[in-house]
Amino acid sequence: MIEYKYFSLDNGLKVYVHEDHSTPLVAFNLLYNVGARDEDEHKTGFAHLFEHLMFGGSKHIPSFDEPLQNVGGENNAFTSNDITNYYILLPAANIETAFWLESDRMLSLSFDPEVLEVQRNVVIEEFKQRYLNQPYGDVWMHLRKLAFAVHPYKWSTIGKEISHIENATMEDVKNFFYKYYIPNNAYLVVAGNVKADEVKRLSEKWFGTIPAGKPYIRNLPKEPKQDAPRKLEVEADVPLNAIYKVYHMCSKVSDDYYATDLLSDVLGRGKSSRLYEKLVKEKRIFNSVHSHVLGSIEPGLLVIDGKLNQGVSFEEAEGEILKMVEEIKSNVVSESELTKVKNQAESSIVFESVELMNRAMNLAFAAILGDPDLVNKDPLNIQKVTSVDIKRIANEVLMERNCSTLYYKAKKN
Repeated sequence: MIEYKYFSLDNGLKVYVHEDHSTPLVAFNLLYNVGARDEDEHKTGFAHLFEHLMFGGSKHIPSFDEPLQNVGGENNAFTSNDITNYYILLPAANIETAFWLESDRMLSLSFDPEVLEVQRNVVIEEFKQRYLNQPYGDVWMHLRKLAFAVHPYKWSTIGKEISHIENATMEDVKNFFYKYYIPNNAYLVVAGNVKADEVKRLSEKWFGTIPAGKPYIRNLPKEPKQDAPRKLEVEADVPLNAIYKVYHMCSKVSDDYYATDLLSDVLGRGKSSRLYEKLVKEKRIFNSVHSHVLGSIEPGLLVIDGKLNQGVSFEEAEGEILKMVEEIKSNVVSESELTKVKNQAESSIVFESVELMNRAMNLAFAAILGDPDLVNKDPLNIQKVTSVDIKRIANEVLMERNCSTLYYKAKKN
């Protein structure tokens, strides 16, 4: 159970405090309600670019890392299609350093042209190294474009095209910053050896005078229902052929999310899953095979993917996957199998919550979903899922007309 206290500032900053006096540390997690889904289709990659720009100095602080390191702290950040998250871990005695640093860069970045150029080049190099020059690195660039017709999930966090970052202007950067990096578009979680009253005092001292911005009202295009299978074949310099099948599914906040997640676990979570037991160990069709859900805040994807063994055709491999899909659609999952995946899911939650920073991040994410109590409801919602639910979801989601398939073909030497 993650206990917390909540308050908000007059400028709209939402603050959650999780007290844990068993640790000498504090986790300071600041989540901004902006991700790649909020970008202009012709100016993508900006949320990820800002993940880098925010470490390039702010109005009164030329270096973000140095003062933090001086007080024994560490920090990092990540961007997804849904959110941008910045986090600091430091000794509780030095907590005010985190408030000072994060409030100053929320107040204003330095907007130094040299910083923009440096971070632009870093992102471009990351685009090349992680997506273009790494084996299977561009898979999701193909899959997103294939699976989504209108929703901005159709481009990756890194951006739709490298030219969008290459052509980013300082005006573009300022407009993005002042639209999204505002207190009323942020969620702050402070967890660890702290007291709620002290966190409130420091929040008001450091963040309270930052003016609120114009409220961001998200109004994204709704993805139309897919009514025909889609297929794409690409060729790349990779060691093995691979197949990816993605099915549209519900959002993270849907009542059916947990059943869909457990369905993917039954199919392909770990070496005791159906796909692995049958298609890797028994039939040796695949070298590896998995199934998972993306966990998107808006309606996302259930994924089945695998790397084929030498000599196995795409048609044979896909046929074997479809046999497994039809089996789970036709027959109710046994109670013992369902209990197994429920236990796996719950154990992951328990193991993850041991880390203070994970608790802070999970509380912030639950808050952005609209219900911070969700951070404690996962085990209960997992246990509510029945075998009948799994079968129903399988028949609703695992339909070929609802599926986009990518054949990722290894070039012959």
